[in-house]
Amino acid sequence: MSAPEPVSGDPSPDGPAPAVPGAGDGQPRYEPPPSMGKLLAWVLLFVLAAVVVVLGGVYFT
Repeated sequence: MSAPEPVSGDPSPDGPAPAVPGAGDGQPRYEPPPSMGKLLAWVLLFVLAAVVVVLGGVYFT
């Protein structure tokens, strides 16, 4: 048997919901964009992985 769902006026058993800025204004919320350093690091990581794959293919053929 499960517990009944709380009525909308009842307080939550876990306490009040955390306040989220911009949650009630109807505007969509997005994550902030990554910093340029982090973006550059990801690009370099993928370029390095591509180079390793190409060199591995050349070496093993």
